[in-house]
Formats: sequence, C-alpha cells, structure tokens
Amino acid sequence: MEAIQAWAQSVWEQIDFNLIQGDRYLMMLDGLKVTLQISVAAAVIGVLLGSIIALMRLSNAHIGRWYFLRTIATWYVDIIRGTPVVVQLLIMYFIIMVNVSNPLPIGIATFGLNSAAYVSEMVRGGILAVDKGQTEAGRSLGLSSASTMLLIVLPQALKVALPSLLNEFIALLKETAIVGYVGMMDLTKAGDFIRSRTFSAFFPLIAVALVYLLMVTALSKLFALIERRIRLSDQR
Repeated sequence: MEAIQAWAQSVWEQIDFNLIQGDRYLMMLDGLKVTLQISVAAAVIGVLLGSIIALMRLSNAHIGRWYFLRTIATWYVDIIRGTPVVVQLLIMYFIIMVNVSNPLPIGIATFGLNSAAYVSEMVRGGILAVDKGQTEAGRSLGLSSASTMLLIVLPQALKVALPSLLNEFIALLKETAIVGYVGMMDLTKAGDFIRSRTFSAFFPLIAVALVYLLMVTALSKLFALIERRIRLSDQR
C-alpha cells in the first residue's frame, strides 16, 4: 500500500510540475484545438475534393470521354500518394503559400489535398461497387448521366466507402502531428514545448500519446456504432 501511495504521489508531482505549474495544461488544450480544427476541416475538403477527383477518374464511364480530366486526376493521385505528407507540408509552407502569415490555413490545405487523393480511391471503389442496374434505373427515369451519378450512384458509393472514410479520418487525425514542422502549436508541438521548458521528456510526451489514444479509441467506438446502425438499417 505504501508503494502504491508513493507511486501515486510521484505521478501527481509530475502532473503538477509539467501541466499545472505555469498553466501549461492550457497549452495542451490550445494544441488539441488546433489539431481538431485541422483534422475536421481537412476531412471535409478531402471528402468533397476526393469525390470530384473520383468522378474525374471515371469520367469516361459516366460524364463523357474527357481524357484530360482522367489524366489530371490520375497524376494528382499518383503525385500526392507518392510523396511524403511532411514534404507536401513544407512545399505548401515555403513555396506555394509562402505569403500566408497564418499557418493554420496552410495545414488545413495541405492535409485536405493529401486526404483527397486517398478518399478519391475509396469513393472510386465505392462507385464501381454499385450495381450497374442503379445507373440504368436512373436513366430509365429520364435523368441525365450526371444527375444519375450525383443523385443515385454517388450516395450509395459513399455509403459503401463509409468504413474506409472513417478510418481515413482517424489516420488524418494522427498525421496532423507533423504540423509543428511549420511552427504550428498543435497537440504534439505543445507537448514538445513543455518538454523543452521542464526538461522532463517522459510525462509530456506520454501525456500527448495518451490524448491521441483516447481520441482514437473514442472515435473507433463511435464509428463502429455508426457502421452497426447502418448495417441494421440495410437489413430492414
């Protein structure tokens, strides 16, 4: 019992020294806010832009034989997926958006564009998984090819791709930990900043890891619940 009490006292002292003194926990909360802002905004961009890119790659099958659209989309996906996201972030910060003083939009744009390349493949796979009879049914109702795609095929494709899209968001949340490379005070950078002030590496970095673990665990359970309810609705 004394050993447990001594351990608990030691942990509390570390919490007090690393987080409470100097209100350093506020830095962690601000960093968490930045992490969530980038993740959510980038996820929205990724889904919207990724869906457009998926349609561009399938343009020969659904919206006319526009070879240049397929070429641009294919190059985009190959380039983004073939280069490290940290390099993309540095290019965006030092070259493309060099005149932007606020790094937050830079982070959102970088991760949004990066996520779009992966989302496009998920959506494209979802579109190809939709029964061709759905397209024929839409056309028989007098809808155009574009309307059939947007109103009938694409919603079903997103539903098919939903598990992959949810996993992509979790991956995106963790990938944003590199935004400290361009001076953004996200959750990871906040933990590293505290480490540099307290000269204690263990507790700040473990605290950051635990926050990420809690977020990912909570999201995983939430997404599993969503998938289960969707499956139940499909069985009705």
